[in-house]
Amino acid sequence: MSSHTSISQDKLSRLIGTAKTPVLIDVRTDEDFAADPRLIPGAVRRGHQDAPNWGGEFAGRPAIVVCMRGEKLAQGTAAWLRHADVSAETLEGGFEGWKEAKLPLVNASKLPPRDAQGRTVWVTRARPKIDRIACPWLIRRFVDPNAVFLFVTPPEVVAVGERFNAVPFDIENVFWSHRGELCTFDVMIEEFGLSTPPLLRLATMVRAADTARLDLSPEAPGLLAASLGLSRMYDDDLEQLEAGMLLYDAFYRWCRDATGETHNWPTNKAKA
Repeated sequence: MSSHTSISQDKLSRLIGTAKTPVLIDVRTDEDFAADPRLIPGAVRRGHQDAPNWGGEFAGRPAIVVCMRGEKLAQGTAAWLRHADVSAETLEGGFEGWKEAKLPLVNASKLPPRDAQGRTVWVTRARPKIDRIACPWLIRRFVDPNAVFLFVTPPEVVAVGERFNAVPFDIENVFWSHRGELCTFDVMIEEFGLSTPPLLRLATMVRAADTARLDLSPEAPGLLAASLGLSRMYDDDLEQLEAGMLLYDAFYRWCRDATGETHNWPTNKAKA
């Protein structure tokens, strides 16, 4: 049973992928992490022994601390974080319990190097429409909440990536791009190990809208219309991305929670 300083796997799994996801801090030892180098979606790695030094980084924010089994390392770190004005809880059962429950885990070997502020940095073509909004949404919600996205002219994507240590995506001849009939969003879900039913359903919608195969998903025309509408509303790519985050939050929650729900206007009953 959850206490006031711990959170259940089920409750955390419902928060992940939403804008309300708390900071997730993995404090497993280096040896334990090397034995299974995967992360709960969105988690960052920190050393438990240095918690008094880095705890202030998360001041004023809710956080969940994860160690191997939810015991001494997580509880001690969470206690230190609470001294730094962090509303810190521990994950019941820790990493092992999450893994045993077969909940999603991100392959950390696929994560790009982080910058001096601990962020992953990505670069793609300017004027995004579908894939180049969907992929940043996926990264921020499931991989790195603090990820930075650079939008540049198409010919400069690779060079900007090289000069600014940014990972190019959704252009030809790079790792993170279309593969056969799959779009970049599909590829990221597969490579990061995020093939959950809601994300796979969303991926079909994205692929259908992004590759002009609207027959693949009845919802794809709506996603296409909303995406093109956003691209006309915003001249600034970063403003469009922020608006698109809300759009994909809504589509994801529909894929996860509301696919069976309908909305019917009540019929008027004839007066007796």
